[in-house]
Amino acid sequence: MSTLYHKEEAYKIIGICMEVHNELGKGFNEIVYSDALEIEFIDNDINYSREKKFDINYKGNLLPHKYKADFIVDNKIVLEIKAIACLTSANVKQTLNYLAVSKLKLGILINFGEDSLKYKRIVL
Repeated sequence: MSTLYHKEEAYKIIGICMEVHNELGKGFNEIVYSDALEIEFIDNDINYSREKKFDINYKGNLLPHKYKADFIVDNKIVLEIKAIACLTSANVKQTLNYLAVSKLKLGILINFGEDSLKYKRIVL
């Protein structure tokens, strides 16, 4: 039997995302959902950083471009936001890359672009 990483924190994040989706519905750009999530994180006293940048090293060289995760919650969960017709394997791979560069174990990929909120727990 496998253990769910950060079960309670993930449950709370997904619940907040559902609240935002219920309030706004689908159809907005990602930035609108991110703004609403930021309000909810503040109101719920959740520690987060928004658009956190991560360095990428290649053979000991720091690359000029950085990865920018939508949110890092409680310094342990990558929260990646989408507002698209449906999630794809490319979205999952992007979240896995954020996990790799951040050295975190759990990512939550959220899609606000469908009739009901869709999410995936992604573990590295």
